[in-house]
Amino acid sequence: MNVIFVGTASLGIPTLRALAQKHSVLAVFTQPDRPAGRGLVPMPPPIKQTALELGLPVYQPEKINREVEFIQTLNPDVIVVVAFGQFLSRKLLEIPKHGCINLHASLLPKYRGAAPIQWAIINGETETGLTTFLLNEEMDAGDILLQERVPISESDTAGTLHDKLAALGPDLVLRTLEGLEKGALAPIPQDHSQATFAPKITNSLGQIDWAQPARKIFNLIRGLNPQPGAYTFWAGIRLKIYASRVVPSTSILPPGCVIDPERLLVRCGEDALELIEVQPAGKRRMSGRDFVNGYKVQLGARLG
Repeated sequence: MNVIFVGTASLGIPTLRALAQKHSVLAVFTQPDRPAGRGLVPMPPPIKQTALELGLPVYQPEKINREVEFIQTLNPDVIVVVAFGQFLSRKLLEIPKHGCINLHASLLPKYRGAAPIQWAIINGETETGLTTFLLNEEMDAGDILLQERVPISESDTAGTLHDKLAALGPDLVLRTLEGLEKGALAPIPQDHSQATFAPKITNSLGQIDWAQPARKIFNLIRGLNPQPGAYTFWAGIRLKIYASRVVPSTSILPPGCVIDPERLLVRCGEDALELIEVQPAGKRRMSGRDFVNGYKVQLGARLG
């Protein structure tokens, strides 16, 4: 089929590569280059870099909905959208004969929105997946085409789960396009009463409240790894936490206190959390034990 690919983030890279091998990709639409890093140097979106490697035409409009007439001239059979970051207008949705297909990183109707991978882990889910669905004018609310279930392990972080889902995306999208071309797929309306939402992650979400149960903090740390990172404070220094372990505890010390400085074990509202990998502001990542030794952490010292 003649395909237009619309995407920005790295989640869509394997899918774009697969489409370029199996179909005719007429064009790739992505977000404009944005300033990034300390020098605020304009950086291309990950999808742009991949599209250029593949020799595909790349377009970066500020508003894709202003490109309706141009996209009509391309006459695509289908538009595939993966992690783009803009809503598509009704006029744009009506252009391809097979519709506009979105690959979303959750089992819809659960976790509609910008950050389904992170929120699934933060909320302690043991399963998530991928959904292909027909886009409409509402956020992630269109009729479902295909789904693929994926277990979430306790060792998963947002980063590892992202990579698992990205790797499964091509097969699901290719099967979806094949089904549409053959007329073999019957779109299934979502049960909107079961919808949950996954709003954009903010930096402030990462500040740890030690009064929460250890299990909840453990999930927060996993869900915000690698970005933006869960954090606390030690003697006024921001301390990012990348890995932890829940440890049963009945310590009488209050939440946020170190109850075993040899392994940086912190009392929580319920049980305790061993901080396995941390990063003080401006320093390298290090083990919890190295932090204890380097910063002379004592029993009863307070984090937060």
